[in-house]
Amino acid sequence: GNVLSLLEACQEHIHTGPSDIWTMFHSFAFDFSVWEIFGALLHGSKLIIIPELQARDTESFIEILHKGGVTMLSQTPSAFKQFLITYFDNPSPPILRLRHIFFGGEALDVGSLKPWFDYYGDREPQLTNMYGITETTVHVTYRPIRIKDLAENYYSPIGIPIPDLSVRLVDECLNDVPRG
Repeated sequence: GNVLSLLEACQEHIHTGPSDIWTMFHSFAFDFSVWEIFGALLHGSKLIIIPELQARDTESFIEILHKGGVTMLSQTPSAFKQFLITYFDNPSPPILRLRHIFFGGEALDVGSLKPWFDYYGDREPQLTNMYGITETTVHVTYRPIRIKDLAENYYSPIGIPIPDLSVRLVDECLNDVPRG
């Protein structure tokens, strides 16, 4: 139920559907994979499962993103830093079809995104910092990241509660409290 609530509450912001292609970059053991797997499958999107060796080989991973036409990408900030180094080390990086990049799992240094913003701007793909703990089913807050955030020197802006989701979680917790 919590997975369905999360994805339903986020749908108005991410607008994912059958034309999207997601990657499952993370291990099944990491709760971020729940977002990747069900974000794709519950909206009729395609899911590309990235083998561990290719996830660790950034050049190979970038090739998968390019050739696979990936539109929805989830990354920990440290994995994305490696991605950026490899991507911009190429004199003519491949054009990617990404619409959204979701960050989670660790603190985001917004300043590290400057090369990305310099190349792609801040509208598409939309970069979004997500925050939550496993017990709340992956994410409970979101924060779209913009170029202006670089000047503010933000470090891991958590954002605001995902609409409707936090209300459902509070109601669920209150229902579990013994009464009387």
